[in-house]
Parts: sequence; structure tokens; C-alpha cells
Amino acid sequence: MYEQEQRQYAYGGVETLNNYVSKTFGWMFGGLALTAAVAFLGYASGLTWNLLLSGGTMFLLLITFAELGVVMYLSARIHAMQVGTARALFFVYSALNGLVFSMYFFLFELSSMALAFVAAAAYFGLMAVYGHFTKRDLTSWGRMLSMGLIALLVVGMFSMLFGFGFSGVLYSALGIALFLGLTAYDTQKLKDYYFAFGGNSEMAAKASIFGALNLYLDFINIFLFVLRLVGRNRD
Repeated sequence: MYEQEQRQYAYGGVETLNNYVSKTFGWMFGGLALTAAVAFLGYASGLTWNLLLSGGTMFLLLITFAELGVVMYLSARIHAMQVGTARALFFVYSALNGLVFSMYFFLFELSSMALAFVAAAAYFGLMAVYGHFTKRDLTSWGRMLSMGLIALLVVGMFSMLFGFGFSGVLYSALGIALFLGLTAYDTQKLKDYYFAFGGNSEMAAKASIFGALNLYLDFINIFLFVLRLVGRNRD
């Protein structure tokens, strides 16, 4: 069924499917580059350290709620907003996340962060390739992965609040597996966006930004879970 839909709509859009997917990954990589740049500059300039000293817990709460607010607003209103607004919000979120990531430079050795990045990039790349080229319809993965994500969040919150001794290695391994599955699923969803909005360039562009956000979040979470496994704390 899925393969038949591919053949039916593959030539229906103004741009080719490969161009659409490449453009979406381009936005995703642009967001990652902005996050990395803000993280490094925030650490190297001392900005993050000064914000932590002056704001403390309040700074952490503000930036956390700001990130959640941007993602929730973008996800809920993307159909109604302009393409430029959607792109701007995506990059605002990427920059805010960069401030959060700049704190990791104080916690982990640079070598272990680099190792985690390389491993995350390799895992992400393999699953993205699978999601793009597989002839299997991954739609059925959506519900299972959503349930797994909820379970992972609940276990993480209970472990944090009540100190349950859930294995950190097992938790991280499950997190990596979950977001690897989401990477393949979200990559294949790009084809669905192309098939659905190929005749509407504005909706296709907004769906591309939304897809880039999902892939960005997949990569970030894979990186964080890998970092939990291989990260070495600074002395």
C-alpha cells in the first residue's frame, strides 16, 4: 500500500521528493549548527556562567519554560502561521537550546562530548537512511513509539523525584533505542508531507520546518542519552 502511494504521488509536487527531504535536513542541520555555536560562545564568553551566577534556579526555570513554550506554540499553530514565523521560532528554539547545552561544557570533558556527538551522528544517520529508503510502511510505529516516550518520561520523573534505583545504563539504552526508532519514523513522515502538500508550496514549506524540528529533537535526545553512557565528568 505504502509503495503504491509512493508511485502515485512521487511526481505530484513542484519540487522533487529528494530535494524536499534534503531541504528539510538542511533546516535541521542549520538548527544544530546554531545550537552548537550558541553553546560554545555562551561557554567561552562566560555568558552562561554569569547568567547562572545571577539567576541561578530562576534562569534554569525561565529557559526551560521558554523552550517548552516555543515548541508547543510552533507545534500547535504551525498551520496558521507564516512560513517565516515558523522558521524564526525553530531557530529561536535552537538558540535557547544552545544556552542549555553550554552548561554541559562545565559538566563533561570535551573529549567525551565529542565522542557522544560522533556516536549520535552515526546512529542518527543510519536510521535516517533506513527511514528514507525502506519500502516498509512505518506508520504503525507511531503509536508504539509515542507510548514508549510517555513511559520513558514517567520512569525518568519518578526516578528523579523519588530516587528509584532504575539502572542508568538501561534507561539510557532504552532512550537511545526509542529515539532511533523515532528518527526512522520521522524521516519517512517527510515523504507523507511531500505527498500531502506537494501542490501547496506554503504548507509544504511549513511541514518541512515541522519535520526539521522533529528530526532535530530526535538527534538531540540521542546525543544526550549517549552522553549519559560515555560522558566523563570534569574533575
